[in-house]
Amino acid sequence: MCHQTVSLIARHLEENGISTVIMGCAKDLVEYCGVPRFLFSDFPLGNAAGKPNDPVSQAATLELAMKVLESAPGPRTTVQNPLRWNEDGRWKLDFSNIEQLSEEELAAKRKAFDEQKEIAKGRRVHDGEKTQAAE
Repeated sequence: MCHQTVSLIARHLEENGISTVIMGCAKDLVEYCGVPRFLFSDFPLGNAAGKPNDPVSQAATLELAMKVLESAPGPRTTVQNPLRWNEDGRWKLDFSNIEQLSEEELAAKRKAFDEQKEIAKGRRVHDGEKTQAAE
Protein backbone atom coordinates (compact mmCIF):
# COMPACT_ATOMS: atom_id res chain seq x y z
CA MET A 1 0.00 0.00 0.00
CA CYS A 2 1.11 3.57 -0.62
CA HIS A 3 3.18 5.17 2.16
CA GLN A 4 1.10 8.35 1.98
CA THR A 5 -2.20 6.47 2.26
CA VAL A 6 -1.01 4.45 5.24
CA SER A 7 0.32 7.59 6.91
CA LEU A 8 -2.95 9.47 6.50
CA ILE A 9 -4.91 6.47 7.82
CA ALA A 10 -2.57 6.33 10.82
CA ARG A 11 -3.18 9.99 11.55
CA HIS A 12 -6.94 9.43 11.39
CA LEU A 13 -6.70 6.42 13.72
CA GLU A 14 -4.57 8.39 16.15
CA GLU A 15 -7.09 11.25 16.17
CA ASN A 16 -9.69 8.67 17.18
CA GLY A 17 -7.67 7.16 20.03
CA ILE A 18 -5.97 4.22 18.31
CA SER A 19 -2.17 4.18 18.64
CA THR A 20 -0.17 3.41 15.51
CA VAL A 21 3.37 2.91 14.28
CA ILE A 22 4.25 3.08 10.60
CA MET A 23 6.89 0.74 9.19
CA GLY A 24 8.12 2.25 5.96
CA CYS A 25 10.92 2.85 3.47
CA ALA A 26 9.89 6.26 2.10
CA LYS A 27 11.11 8.53 4.86
CA ASP A 28 10.35 11.80 3.08
CA LEU A 29 6.70 10.91 2.44
CA VAL A 30 5.92 9.50 5.87
CA GLU A 31 7.58 12.33 7.76
CA TYR A 32 5.85 14.90 5.53
CA CYS A 33 2.48 13.37 6.49
CA GLY A 34 3.35 13.83 10.17
CA VAL A 35 2.69 10.38 11.62
CA PRO A 36 3.11 10.05 15.39
CA ARG A 37 5.52 7.08 15.28
CA PHE A 38 7.61 5.87 12.36
CA LEU A 39 10.10 3.02 12.00
CA PHE A 40 12.21 3.83 8.96
CA SER A 41 13.98 0.95 7.22
CA ASP A 42 16.51 2.07 4.63
CA PHE A 43 15.44 -0.72 2.26
CA PRO A 44 14.00 -0.77 -1.25
CA LEU A 45 10.29 0.11 -1.38
CA GLY A 46 8.06 -2.82 -0.52
CA ASN A 47 10.39 -4.21 2.14
CA ALA A 48 9.45 -2.21 5.22
CA ALA A 49 8.88 -5.37 7.28
CA GLY A 50 12.36 -6.76 6.67
CA LYS A 51 14.22 -8.64 4.00
CA PRO A 52 12.26 -11.10 1.83
CA ASN A 53 12.59 -14.73 2.94
CA ASP A 54 14.52 -13.62 6.03
CA PRO A 55 12.41 -14.36 9.12
CA VAL A 56 15.19 -13.11 11.41
CA SER A 57 15.21 -9.60 9.89
CA GLN A 58 11.41 -9.58 9.77
CA ALA A 59 11.12 -10.53 13.45
CA ALA A 60 13.74 -7.96 14.46
CA THR A 61 11.93 -5.24 12.48
CA LEU A 62 8.56 -6.10 14.03
CA GLU A 63 10.07 -6.18 17.53
CA LEU A 64 11.63 -2.76 16.99
CA ALA A 65 8.32 -1.39 15.67
CA MET A 66 6.56 -2.58 18.83
CA LYS A 67 9.24 -0.88 20.95
CA VAL A 68 8.69 2.34 19.01
CA LEU A 69 4.95 2.04 19.64
CA GLU A 70 5.54 1.57 23.37
CA SER A 71 8.25 4.12 23.97
CA ALA A 72 8.10 6.99 21.48
CA PRO A 73 8.93 10.11 23.51
CA GLY A 74 6.59 12.37 21.58
CA PRO A 75 4.72 13.04 18.35
CA ARG A 76 6.52 12.72 15.03
CA THR A 77 9.06 10.26 16.39
CA THR A 78 11.18 8.57 13.72
CA VAL A 79 13.42 5.64 14.60
CA GLN A 80 15.98 4.30 12.12
CA ASN A 81 16.04 0.52 11.78
CA PRO A 82 19.68 -0.51 12.34
CA LEU A 83 19.39 -3.36 9.80
CA ARG A 84 20.98 -2.79 6.40
CA TRP A 85 19.85 -4.15 3.03
CA ASN A 86 23.47 -4.92 2.23
CA GLU A 87 26.86 -3.85 3.50
CA ASP A 88 27.78 -1.26 0.89
CA GLY A 89 24.42 0.35 0.03
CA ARG A 90 24.93 -0.13 -3.70
CA TRP A 91 21.31 -1.15 -4.12
CA LYS A 92 20.47 2.57 -3.99
CA LEU A 93 22.49 3.16 -7.15
CA ASP A 94 20.66 0.45 -9.06
CA PHE A 95 17.16 0.63 -7.60
CA SER A 96 14.82 2.16 -10.20
CA ASN A 97 17.78 3.94 -11.82
CA ILE A 98 17.03 4.22 -15.52
CA GLU A 99 20.62 5.29 -16.20
CA GLN A 100 21.77 1.78 -15.24
CA LEU A 101 19.81 0.20 -18.14
CA SER A 102 21.15 -0.43 -21.60
CA GLU A 103 19.19 0.83 -24.62
CA GLU A 104 18.05 -2.77 -25.28
CA GLU A 105 16.83 -3.25 -21.69
CA LEU A 106 15.05 0.08 -21.76
CA ALA A 107 13.36 -0.75 -25.08
CA ALA A 108 12.25 -4.14 -23.73
CA LYS A 109 10.79 -2.53 -20.60
CA ARG A 110 8.96 0.09 -22.68
CA LYS A 111 7.53 -2.63 -24.91
CA ALA A 112 6.36 -4.68 -21.91
CA PHE A 113 4.79 -1.58 -20.35
CA ASP A 114 3.00 -0.69 -23.58
CA GLU A 115 1.68 -4.26 -23.82
CA GLN A 116 0.30 -4.05 -20.28
CA LYS A 117 -1.39 -0.74 -21.09
CA GLU A 118 -3.08 -2.33 -24.11
CA ILE A 119 -4.29 -5.25 -21.98
CA ALA A 120 -5.68 -2.83 -19.41
CA LYS A 121 -7.35 -0.75 -22.12
CA GLY A 122 -8.97 -3.88 -23.55
CA ARG A 123 -10.26 -4.85 -20.13
CA ARG A 124 -11.72 -1.39 -19.54
CA VAL A 125 -13.50 -1.54 -22.89
CA HIS A 126 -14.75 -5.07 -22.16
CA ASP A 127 -15.92 -4.13 -18.65
CA GLY A 128 -17.65 -1.03 -20.04
CA GLU A 129 -19.51 -3.21 -22.53
CA LYS A 130 -20.60 -5.54 -19.72
CA THR A 131 -21.80 -2.56 -17.66
CA GLN A 132 -23.81 -1.16 -20.56
CA ALA A 133 -25.36 -4.58 -21.27
CA ALA A 134 -26.44 -4.91 -17.62
CA GLU A 135 -28.21 -1.54 -17.71
